[in-house]
Amino acid sequence: MSSSRSLFGTDGIRGVANVHPMTPELALGLGRAVTFVAGRGKRHAPRVLIGKDTRLSGYMLETAIAAGVTSMGGRVLLCGPVPTPAVAHLTVSMRADAGIVISASHNPYDDNGIKIFGGDGFKLPDAAEEEIESLIREPERLGDRRTGPAIGRAVKLEDSRGRYVAFVKATFPRDLTLDGVRVVVDAAHGAAYVVAPLVFSELGARVHAIGVRPNGTNINREVGALHPDQARAEVVRRGAQIGIALDGDADRVIVIDEKGQIVDGDAVMAMCATRMKRDGELRRDTVVGTVMSNLGLERALDAQGIAFVRTPVGDRYVVEAMRKGGFNLGGEQSGHLIFLDHASTGDGLIGALQVLALMIRTGKPLSELALEAMERVPQVLESVTLPARRPLEDMASLQQLIRQVKATLGKEGRVLVRWSGTEPKLRVMVEGPDEGRIGTIASDLVAAARKDVQ
Repeated sequence: MSSSRSLFGTDGIRGVANVHPMTPELALGLGRAVTFVAGRGKRHAPRVLIGKDTRLSGYMLETAIAAGVTSMGGRVLLCGPVPTPAVAHLTVSMRADAGIVISASHNPYDDNGIKIFGGDGFKLPDAAEEEIESLIREPERLGDRRTGPAIGRAVKLEDSRGRYVAFVKATFPRDLTLDGVRVVVDAAHGAAYVVAPLVFSELGARVHAIGVRPNGTNINREVGALHPDQARAEVVRRGAQIGIALDGDADRVIVIDEKGQIVDGDAVMAMCATRMKRDGELRRDTVVGTVMSNLGLERALDAQGIAFVRTPVGDRYVVEAMRKGGFNLGGEQSGHLIFLDHASTGDGLIGALQVLALMIRTGKPLSELALEAMERVPQVLESVTLPARRPLEDMASLQQLIRQVKATLGKEGRVLVRWSGTEPKLRVMVEGPDEGRIGTIASDLVAAARKDVQ
């Protein structure tokens, strides 16, 4: 088994559709490998559930993965376009042995990706991904191909969307209703284009939906969690109490208050953690975030007597830390919100419902709740594509400047430089008391990185 992964990043395999590694050939091999691993030790033919977002290339990859699964004698359950958290939930509720999502999340439509859930609804750990990689590279280890009646079959899972809508609605307190609440929902022309408006309207809300007309090529284009300006404008124009902007696979959400202001994942975690601790629901009085979470979140939680644990970027690492520590609230600034009492992965719709429940119980507008929850430390984020991806420790100019900046900022700020796990980009984050100054620092760090890879 490989000691490192070359195919899998922080959130599955991702790349340009129909270019290695995101090819039907690799997808077929992955389908075979996943079925082999999922079926090991089982007395029944392994069941693999497949969902996807709305990208044109989803048809190609879905067919190839299904072919790989059935060639190994597995049974395929096809869900069609559904959110990533729907696949996690349905994998468990349908007693499947694995769930596969075909999505590149927030990436442009010409990318695609594959991520895998185990039969327990959780994303596979690194070791399992390494084994799948090794089986793709060495297909002879999979044994003889199935023939005759041993070949598997694929069936469409009827009403996969309805099953998921019912599940999400059940996470909303039964004593509350959204009657009369005006909600703007932006589904990013992605996987939640059907289910998102249904969840809120069936709970009583007056819903105005945008980003619900996918055509295979417009996912995430000028809409959704990465491009919330249209949703912000609609909230103000329609006098809505809240805007809910999802990404392409709806596993994350950016919330918008009644004034059209962004309320990110950090603020939502601060709000929910305070409420959960007060009600005795916050396990071990701890929240899990990542190295990207704002310093203001950490300070706000500390003031409430709540511990804060940081992990590397990626909701899978947040979930792993939550499970290991016995915690039930975690997430990322980018809007991955994990309420482990309800779901095994980030779920944008469940996160939005938790915010709505808080608004209704307190009678306070979202802007007030966000203001009370935390005081944000100024933060600058830079993202740059460089001509080469060198190990950070080998980038001498960058490392020297990082050391200088850390010494200067001390406890008043933070600096973080990392390579993206999903895109060929260098991420630079700087926090500190003076926004102009940290902006200059971030630009200097980018310049140093460019110098190192010339």
